[in-house]
Amino acid sequence: MAGKDKKSKKGSEEELSAMPPRLFVRYREEIRSKLREQFGFKNDFSIPSLQKIVLNMGVGQSDDRNKRMEAAQKDLACISGQRPIRTIARQSVAGFRLREGMPIGCKVTLRGKRMYEFLDRLICVAMPRIRDFQGLNPKAFDGNGNYSMGVEDQSVFPEIDLDNLQYSQGMDITLVNTATNDEQGRALLESFGMPFAEKS
Repeated sequence: MAGKDKKSKKGSEEELSAMPPRLFVRYREEIRSKLREQFGFKNDFSIPSLQKIVLNMGVGQSDDRNKRMEAAQKDLACISGQRPIRTIARQSVAGFRLREGMPIGCKVTLRGKRMYEFLDRLICVAMPRIRDFQGLNPKAFDGNGNYSMGVEDQSVFPEIDLDNLQYSQGMDITLVNTATNDEQGRALLESFGMPFAEKS
């Protein structure tokens, strides 16, 4: 397993070097030095970097669960450019008619080039299309600099063909980075252009 992760990481680095996405170039040439100066990092390996982005769609409880699952997988694949995997229930919940092992959604983990390209589309295209958007919740960090947000409707992504949209489906997006606290994590994401709302 460790060998596989190491090989995957090496492949991502080679891909980024060959055809670097716009935000990766910005990170390498601008953001790293900005964060080093802001937080006084002496070791380059301590400077926070984006590690992965996880997209998750839950299909909820409905009589047409299987159709919703297929539609969610199709839409998530279009949005991410990567084949989703199904998520399953870890335990049975009688009130929701869930049995352990039952498919309840799908997810994709993006790294390397696809991660940066998705983040670019999220910031520049998808979020401006969200109705009555007032900025991202600045309190949705997990204490270690990772950030989670929700999108109520997948149609804000330009990859979705509205004429063939079967179900309106929301998703959770988690941005995982190497920061050690929320202040560093927010500084990293703001440098990429994430539009946080002002703290109240």
